[in-house]
Amino acid sequence: MKILVTGGLGVVGQPLVQELRKRGHNVWVTDLFNHHNPQYVKCDVGEFRQLQEVFETTEFDYVYHLAAEFGRHNGEDFYERMWKSNVIGTKNIIRMQEKKGFRMIFSSSSEIYGDYQDVMKEDVPDRQPIRQLNDYAISKWVNEQQIMNSANRFGTETVRLRLFNSYGPGEYYSPYRSAVCIFVYRALYNMSYTVYTENRRSLTYMDDMVNAMANVINRFKLGEVYNISGDHNVTMKEVSDAILEIIGKDDSLVNYESVEKHNALNKIADNTKAKKDLDYRTSISLEEGLRKTIEWQKKVYSKCG
Repeated sequence: MKILVTGGLGVVGQPLVQELRKRGHNVWVTDLFNHHNPQYVKCDVGEFRQLQEVFETTEFDYVYHLAAEFGRHNGEDFYERMWKSNVIGTKNIIRMQEKKGFRMIFSSSSEIYGDYQDVMKEDVPDRQPIRQLNDYAISKWVNEQQIMNSANRFGTETVRLRLFNSYGPGEYYSPYRSAVCIFVYRALYNMSYTVYTENRRSLTYMDDMVNAMANVINRFKLGEVYNISGDHNVTMKEVSDAILEIIGKDDSLVNYESVEKHNALNKIADNTKAKKDLDYRTSISLEEGLRKTIEWQKKVYSKCG
């Protein structure tokens, strides 16, 4: 298969590209940065002309659309870029899909479930109204609406994947990254961080997530949507406590608050559908996944020892 991965230099994109190539696929990559690979094209998906040139030179069977601005805080602080990349960028991809006819696998987010407080099954947004709690979440739900609208109007074929709280080696620290990445980095460097004690999350180890994503092209069911999530739902305090125990530090630098405004209280995922259709499996315990993440950060940031 000839496959394009947008955002292929990102935290999820890089291991996905590696996995797809390992399976023998001909994989091309776009992202915002310069890169040496001959099957890489620098492209801002928010700029239609740049994207059009990618598709004029190469025909693709599948496009994994991962290019997006990530995270609720990032989406608030840099909302102009977030709306351009996420919403205009996805619209540009859809326009090319309507013209070229490739199948798309879209990277959505657990954030679309917003203020829903029960088990998050894929059909929940179809059954009841949900209020998304931040601009990033809203943008991802807009993306899904764009995709469904195009499928209804033009017959485009897309699978949507709602990714739940990915973590693992390969995620470099910034204040806008995932909670696990931030907890680990700040604990290693003796920096304070905040834990919202009432928040619960279904954490997903990166290798398991990528394996399920790569399986989609051989198990493609047009129009379907899947939760890609871990099996266990844990509080963020439990996650922080586990990280501190592995590192061997106390919680003297941890600030505890009950809830975070503009963020979902709980993300309790039902991943039954992904297990059935995509052969999704969790291969690693949370403790082992955290240990691997910590060891990777220690190697990358060598002065942590």
